[in-house]
Amino acid sequence: MKIILAQPRGFCAGVVRAIDIVERALAQRSGPVYVRHEIVHNRHVVEDLKAKGARFVEDLDDVPNGAVTIFSAHGVSHAVEDEARLRQLNVVDATCPLVSKVHKQGQRYSSLGRTLILIGHAGHAEIEGTLGRISGRVYLVENRDDVEALGIPDDTPIAYITQTTLSVDDTRTTIEAIKSRFSDVIGPETRDICYATQNRQTAVRDLCRHVELLLVVGASNSSNSSRLREIGEECGIPSYLVADGKDVDPSWLAGIATIGITAGASAPDVLVQDVIAAIGRHAPVEIEILDGVEEKITFRLPPELLEAS
Repeated sequence: MKIILAQPRGFCAGVVRAIDIVERALAQRSGPVYVRHEIVHNRHVVEDLKAKGARFVEDLDDVPNGAVTIFSAHGVSHAVEDEARLRQLNVVDATCPLVSKVHKQGQRYSSLGRTLILIGHAGHAEIEGTLGRISGRVYLVENRDDVEALGIPDDTPIAYITQTTLSVDDTRTTIEAIKSRFSDVIGPETRDICYATQNRQTAVRDLCRHVELLLVVGASNSSNSSRLREIGEECGIPSYLVADGKDVDPSWLAGIATIGITAGASAPDVLVQDVIAAIGRHAPVEIEILDGVEEKITFRLPPELLEAS
């Protein structure tokens, strides 16, 4: 059985930075280190950091006054920051720089007096943080139908921003709907969506031209991983989201000669290897890596961690 691996796949620079922040904080600080929300959307990563001493909480009420507290890569609202400041928590911010860029774009557009439209998935941690960082009214939409249903006059000055992990194609359609309906619109280009999201989606489309089955390694609550699976289905390939090798159903492999594997931006390569091993228990495997973008982007750590090291 031939396995073709997408390139790129797995960890992006923002995820690498976030995990590095937690590990360095654990190494440098005495006492427990608390992380608000999953540092990234992957159970394996969270459990590994728990084993090293990190304590994960959903609410700052669960953090003792003055404790070291890390904000996840998804970003947080001003209200969460203000609460941490009042509690005198020792905060290290692991927000992905590309998410912070979206926050700044939204704040700038709002300061210009424009009505802001945020394209994203309701309830996602990144969206909750973004909504809480922008003063003024923000309308959340997921698709073209949501845009048409907005109760805003068509001549209202509009600006839009996007969740970083969305599909480029889906976002482009929604942006076109905004521009079609409203007469005065500004906003970033689709290329401003996370580079890792775009690269992984492009790689999956290429991969699907060569395989009969697609396995996406990632968590069910990972937006970018779920979208990779959807793209596989759109390409006409049976596609499944798996957390690790235990999720591989042997019935999927029946009659299949070529399998494509990719991984969401928060999935470590050890899980990809676990999936390959699971397939290898059913048939001998040959591994090939598809040509693709080689990502060399890195993000600086917060200065307090660099100074300590």
